[in-house]
Amino acid sequence: MGGAGNGLPGAPPPRPIPLKERASIVFVEKGQLDVIDGAFVLVDATGVRTVIPVGGLAVIMLEPGTRASHAAVALAARAGTLLVWVGEAGVRLYSTGQPGGARADRLLWQCRMALDPDARLAVVRHMFQLRFAETAPKRRSVDQLRGIEGARVREIYKVLARQFGVAWKRRAYDPGSFDLSDVPNRCLSAATSCLYGLTEAAVLAAGYAPAVGFLHTGKPLSFVYDIADLFKFETVVPEAFRIAGQHAKGKLDKPVDMAVRHACRDAFRKTGLLSRLIPAIEDVLLAGGLPRPEAPADAVGPAFEDPAPSGEEGQRG
Repeated sequence: MGGAGNGLPGAPPPRPIPLKERASIVFVEKGQLDVIDGAFVLVDATGVRTVIPVGGLAVIMLEPGTRASHAAVALAARAGTLLVWVGEAGVRLYSTGQPGGARADRLLWQCRMALDPDARLAVVRHMFQLRFAETAPKRRSVDQLRGIEGARVREIYKVLARQFGVAWKRRAYDPGSFDLSDVPNRCLSAATSCLYGLTEAAVLAAGYAPAVGFLHTGKPLSFVYDIADLFKFETVVPEAFRIAGQHAKGKLDKPVDMAVRHACRDAFRKTGLLSRLIPAIEDVLLAGGLPRPEAPADAVGPAFEDPAPSGEEGQRG
């Protein structure tokens, strides 16, 4: 029998949990991701199974040594959980398994504002205000605002380094050679990768395109960086410097990247980040002041009506 008329055997898939009600992020390594007895599991080399509650997670980061079956990827997609294939310590991003898809109306709206100079500047000015709790200087271009933000960010790094007793030089890292960076930079790289994974899941769940940014441009995750920057200095960056400070004082009893991940997970929960990301995306785009574009009069409508979505606006199914 098909599940609730969906043409698939067995019971119908459960309704995806809203992103704001999920746990944030987990990292897995050295095992086979599969679906066994209906459960999403990680099977290690000795055959030990670890059940992963895929529907209750926003992001699963897959480190080297991890393999994923077709059934596991399909289940993650149906549950609206983003799979991200990353390098060791989660710093280098190789690929993502998209849990949803950009909605045509929202994607066109986002692109329209990114291509309109006045709307783009209005969005960037609003992001500046959200980030620094003050109005952006008048008569400044996007490039000038980017320069002002960069100077302020460098000063914030210096302040946090002094606060946590960290020897800080500058932000410098090579995504392909994580271990060659100094400890503070390794902590920052691990922390921001956690935030970027979570933010990308929110952008996709809301139905927007990660690549279409406003302050950041030309990268696959430009819009992800735009949104993540609104929250990074209240969540992951202080935790990265705190862990680096503990390491410098010999008070860390685990690898720095693992300590950073655990600290970021706790920071996401403490700040309620998952419940804030999608509203922040909408707030940022509304600042552009352009209405959502109407479909052209000669546009061909859908051949058949889609069923009501079971998850959030950008999720499939």
